[in-house]
Amino acid sequence: MPEDDDLNYPLLNLRLLQRHGRDFTTTDVAKLWLDELPAARTFTAERIAYRNLLNGIEPPHTATHHNPFREWIGALIRADVHGWTHPGAPTAAADSAYRDACLTHTANGVYGAMFAAATIAEAAAGTGDVHHCLRTGLTVVPPDSRLSRAIRHAIQLATETTDFDQVVDDLHAAYGHHHWVHVIPNAALLSAALTHAEGDFTGSITRAVSGGWDTDSNGATAGSIAGLLAGHPDALPDRWTSPLKNRLASSVPGFDGTGFDTLADLTTELAESVELAQETQERPHP
Repeated sequence: MPEDDDLNYPLLNLRLLQRHGRDFTTTDVAKLWLDELPAARTFTAERIAYRNLLNGIEPPHTATHHNPFREWIGALIRADVHGWTHPGAPTAAADSAYRDACLTHTANGVYGAMFAAATIAEAAAGTGDVHHCLRTGLTVVPPDSRLSRAIRHAIQLATETTDFDQVVDDLHAAYGHHHWVHVIPNAALLSAALTHAEGDFTGSITRAVSGGWDTDSNGATAGSIAGLLAGHPDALPDRWTSPLKNRLASSVPGFDGTGFDTLADLTTELAESVELAQETQERPHP
């Protein structure tokens, strides 16, 4: 699979958990970026935060100093690993995503990452359907936020409207005044696509992409959630997996050419270590 800047962040977050465990800080994220993320592979809010770091500005001010992109979709794009490694623990997943997102984003930009991480964590637990997962994702977002209102509106449209083209038209009418990579319209479209497709893998991805805005990001997150709901890699249609040839290109050191099966094994190991650490912390001392 060719390199894509969005795909560097899951790899970086795997390395983050390897080095610092579940108690990583936003400063740990910043140091890792400076060490291993090429500056030329960053864009919008991530590039501004990176530049701020180089200028000696510390988190969380990296997210606010001269950063007009701080409510865009970048932090949501980075949230998958936080969900994958916290199966059945959506609140912990959202907290992990929050510490990551605060490097680059504020307010709804952070809420989008928390929503995605919690939804993915619930899907990773293997219980419930997509509607339950989305409802769970909303529990970690302030209910009166613009993001929460937009997601709930999108879910209602997708539930009540048979024609998905009409859903898309209504979403564009309601949120088209935002930039096309702002988190609010994209999170709304993502939620509508998953709802309308009932969490079906192909249906969720194609609806998310057909709706426009940040198509590759929305398709990827929809696939992340729907893929977990499918329950097993063999349940994914071969036409989606075969062209990737089990190989991922990346400019993150040590990951170029890595197989998806290897990355899946590493993610599972990290999820188990996070779960063990959580159980150890919660266990009462004698």
